[in-house]
Amino acid sequence: MVVTITGGGEVFYEAASMLATFVLLGHWVEMRARGGANDAIRTLLELAPPRAVVIRDGRELEVATLEVLPGDVMLVRPGGKIPTDGVVIDGESEVDESMVTGESMPITKTTGSEVIGATVNTDGTLRVRATKVGADTALAQIVQLVQEAQNSKAPGQRLADRAAFWLVLVALIGGTATFLVWLLVGATVPTALLFAITVVVITCPDALGLATPTAIMVGTGLGAKRGVLFKNATGIETAARIDTVVFDKTGTLTQGEPEVTDYIPIGTDDIELLSLAAAAERESEHPLARAIVAYADARDIPHRTATAFRNITGQGAVATVDGHRIVLGNTRLMAQEGIDIGPLQATQQELASSGRTAILVAVDGSIAAVIALADAPRVTAKAAIDALHENGVEVAMLTGDNEPTARRIAALLGIDTVIADVLPEDKSARIAELQKAGKTVAMVGDGVNDAPALAQADLGVAIGAGTDVAIETADVVLMRSDPMDVAVALRIGKGTLRKMRQNLAWAIGYNAIALPIAAGVFYPAFGIMLTPAIAAISMSGSSVIVAVNALLLKRLLPAQTDIPQSHQAATNAELPGGESA
Repeated sequence: MVVTITGGGEVFYEAASMLATFVLLGHWVEMRARGGANDAIRTLLELAPPRAVVIRDGRELEVATLEVLPGDVMLVRPGGKIPTDGVVIDGESEVDESMVTGESMPITKTTGSEVIGATVNTDGTLRVRATKVGADTALAQIVQLVQEAQNSKAPGQRLADRAAFWLVLVALIGGTATFLVWLLVGATVPTALLFAITVVVITCPDALGLATPTAIMVGTGLGAKRGVLFKNATGIETAARIDTVVFDKTGTLTQGEPEVTDYIPIGTDDIELLSLAAAAERESEHPLARAIVAYADARDIPHRTATAFRNITGQGAVATVDGHRIVLGNTRLMAQEGIDIGPLQATQQELASSGRTAILVAVDGSIAAVIALADAPRVTAKAAIDALHENGVEVAMLTGDNEPTARRIAALLGIDTVIADVLPEDKSARIAELQKAGKTVAMVGDGVNDAPALAQADLGVAIGAGTDVAIETADVVLMRSDPMDVAVALRIGKGTLRKMRQNLAWAIGYNAIALPIAAGVFYPAFGIMLTPAIAAISMSGSSVIVAVNALLLKRLLPAQTDIPQSHQAATNAELPGGESA
């Protein structure tokens, strides 16, 4: 823009106005990004139940969870959340700890068992003595870890910010130097001022201001179309530098629900036996029972009706089906029923040692079969690992599960490193160890227990179907809950960063060439000079080139993320026992 003032020279405002606009816009975006920093903390705190039932002086009292004192006896009924950490002093039940530990299987709790606050009691009444309250609970410790990890993460140093600083400095110094030099060689003040203004105008970092946000806009748009949500620009930049991806196991690489992997009957018709077992399990709400029923239904096993069903917490179940007494459960239940498991003992131990849950089935007092169950991999998990390996990325698995279970999944998917038996509060420390070894780490998880590790990692990636706190803590959210999208996120990050660098190189190179021309270096010898108006047009042209180059990012990234059927078939074929679990 050129404004002519009567009686004076020409005044140019566009450089100052554009500089102010981009600086203010950058600060606004930064403030918006920081605004949601505490959402993850609030979500964590909301997991704990607001009220608790305690027994004081022989009476049941409902009090606020914050008023529970160490030593109080809490009454936790089926379906209720355990208010604080404690120890079971009476009762037997199974507790769903998945929201805190990520473990998909309910854990049997009896007298003397430790329980974690905010976990869900499923099928029995428990009396729990509070041992840790307030800031001492496991949930509060996780909150603290998330806060520390978020606060310790330094803000990203953007290339555009550094380059813009130097370019503004060059514009000011160059304009001043141009004005003084032309005065020293005998030019008039208006002429010297004209060249100085031209230098400032053409060096104004408009193109530099567009270089980064335009590429990020295109990159985030591509990600959104593929179900990959980048929550901030730093996430895209960091994704380009990742060399190690750490996956949580349960719910991320696996389905998070048990499925039948092996069915081994002996001495009887397998269809008949499975029909009897399924009839008994239909009376139970246990996840393992539901998995066996689903397996039978998938094979079109005829439905039967069970009577005299009795659930034995932590051991199994007993029922009568068409006059046959059916017993399903672990070795302890079989011992109590006086059933000899000798013919299947070795098989049961082999399945258990490989990380599966082995359920024994007995009919009329004789052992008849063993059914193995495990948390099956997601269909695209192996393809996701393969894609990361193709890009030169190391893959690790971090889980609270036992070593045999973790090794089984790792061998199936081709994972490089297994970190098993990790407590929730230790996951972030394991990520920090990898970072100290010089690795740039992305953590992929879905549970509350993953939140500190997601915050600690250079890049936190949350599965879209995971908990709210994991999604709030992460930098990237996979809306389709597909681990294959991890590789897509890294490719988008690399492509976007490449375009950012190209744009920055063009903006800086353009100014390096245009600045001497604008300063009038070639005017004495060749008569070549730029007026401020032409400089402004050239500056706009540079901005257009930067924008078009960023839009070309759409042609450099994959148009889809469909998984070849061969990958799916290979994953299913490799499941233990040959079953498509």
